[in-house]
Amino acid sequence: MTATAPLPATGKRPRTAPRHPYRAALASARGRTGLVLVALVVLAGLLAPLLAGHSPTDQSSQSLAPLGTPGHPLGTDDLGRDLLARLLYGTRADLGIIALSVPLGALLGCLFALLAAVHPVLDTAVQRLFDLILAFPGLILALAVTAILGPGRLPVVLVIALAEIPAFGRLLRGGILVEREREYATAARVGGSSRTRVLTRHILPNAADPLVVQIAVSLTVAVFVEGAMSFLGVGVRPPQPTLGSVLSQSVPYLSDAPHFAAGPLITVTALVLGLSLIAEALNREIRR
Repeated sequence: MTATAPLPATGKRPRTAPRHPYRAALASARGRTGLVLVALVVLAGLLAPLLAGHSPTDQSSQSLAPLGTPGHPLGTDDLGRDLLARLLYGTRADLGIIALSVPLGALLGCLFALLAAVHPVLDTAVQRLFDLILAFPGLILALAVTAILGPGRLPVVLVIALAEIPAFGRLLRGGILVEREREYATAARVGGSSRTRVLTRHILPNAADPLVVQIAVSLTVAVFVEGAMSFLGVGVRPPQPTLGSVLSQSVPYLSDAPHFAAGPLITVTALVLGLSLIAEALNREIRR
């Protein structure tokens, strides 16, 4: 006969602690590594005015100065501008763009998904809108928006937000379709709850978990989109730096000054890898 654990004085078995998937994901090895990488990049961008010893747009006669040059620890670019300052302020600009564009795309996508859940006619209209957005490749969409608005920060934000609308919208719509057929949703409707109350109080909290993973994935995609637009010259206008524009300027000097491209490449790699690790950790815990 196997021994059983003694019951507490109340005669009830102790409750197990509730599982917190987000906390568990960020506490995992992948989550911690991703957080450290992302935190380092974010801190570098936020503290750019304190860490940079020069203005990112000031030119000097020291063009393509090597690493370790006095006053320019990362060297200078082809116009004599301090690469450390341009890297830090470029990181700051990129973080500002993706921090605005991804939540905007997520909000619009979720609103369209909620509209689709109201009526079959609206569902059809929303699905065709998603198909229309997805019909444009990212580069064509970027060129189209830039042709209308001109290069700058606003077109980059709009392109990223538009590209993310179908991803968030279809993900939430699929979750709503699955959750509203479950027994707890049916029981709530039978109990007299309105359709709106069932959707907002019961279905949405259970359908929203995958959106957290999608945010991390979309932030990664946004880094690439901004970098590609700036690399092609249709992003943020010079002389204001971004990681993509700094990398674009370094291409003609890769053989003579490889350090020119090293800074933005390392920063983009750290940011993308960190976000990818966080997304993977979240996805593993949510699916358990």
